[in-house]
Amino acid sequence: MSGPMDEVFHQDIVCSVCIANYNGANVLAACLDSVFQQAFPYPFEVIVHDDASTDGSAGIVAEKYPTVRLLQSRTNVGFCVSNNRMAAVARGRFILLLNNDAELHRDAFATLYDVAVRQNVYGILGLPQYSMATGELIDRGSLLDIFCNPVPNLNPSRRDVGMVIGACLWLPRHLWQELGGFPEWFESLAEDMYLCCYARVKGYPVIALAASGFNHWVGESFGGGKVVGRTLQTTYRRRTRSERNKTYVMLLCYPAPLAQVLVPLHLLLLAVEGLLLSAFKKDARIWKEIYWPCLLALWRRRHMLMRLRCEIQATRRASLKAFYSTHTFWPHKLTMLIKYGLPILK
Repeated sequence: MSGPMDEVFHQDIVCSVCIANYNGANVLAACLDSVFQQAFPYPFEVIVHDDASTDGSAGIVAEKYPTVRLLQSRTNVGFCVSNNRMAAVARGRFILLLNNDAELHRDAFATLYDVAVRQNVYGILGLPQYSMATGELIDRGSLLDIFCNPVPNLNPSRRDVGMVIGACLWLPRHLWQELGGFPEWFESLAEDMYLCCYARVKGYPVIALAASGFNHWVGESFGGGKVVGRTLQTTYRRRTRSERNKTYVMLLCYPAPLAQVLVPLHLLLLAVEGLLLSAFKKDARIWKEIYWPCLLALWRRRHMLMRLRCEIQATRRASLKAFYSTHTFWPHKLTMLIKYGLPILK
């Protein structure tokens, strides 16, 4: 069944698929093929931002995918800048952010479009995420614990979530513009968490769909951040940015009065965690490269963060109950510690 809205979308570009690429020669073609093989009758465009790759992946796009709009950076600018640049030139009514190491199921576009247009959900949407290596379901979006750690949602009946992963994230272009895109000083990691939390502050839904999905090489693009065997493995670089950027999100997006308790408690526990982990691992590098730089970055940016927090909270339309409804009050790190022990850092 169609209507006037469908006719308008049929005439225009419905979606701009934005793929940030850095040295993705071994995965990018499969990602693009999954896009062009979509069972979707409406016009869409594909934009690839190549972030100064050195593996010839930009050449693959230029040679094999001539309809793709290729943006090439002379210097490596990072994930946030790459996506902001693509969104700035996007012409679609909707934007789909897609990792170069992700592959869409064939009905992904149709599923997202159906919810966005026919069900009139103008918020952020995500699809079920499956492991490329094993085919197992990883999550249907995530809840957040009180310290902004993602807790994978596996419940197919739960739609309202705290965040959906930026590896496959759909939203109206006007909402991206309203939110201001990704903060470029995040560099990488937790920028999707920021976007979803900011949207929820402003009263927009963040919805995890139960149908369709995408396969994803989890942790390959940035290293670590996944369970291997029975151990949690990550890297110093990933953990450093993850801890720092999740704390940024708390400072910026958590509404008062709970924020006035949770943020100081988080900073205290973060310092204690860093010292204990360094002691147990007998590795001073953990404190020096992960936790101390995180605390130092927060101090150095304190004036900018407080100014931006005031701007974000001034736009809040969500009630405290609505915003925190996607949070769990049991620390997810404690669950992971009990289940897998101390993480292996590489």
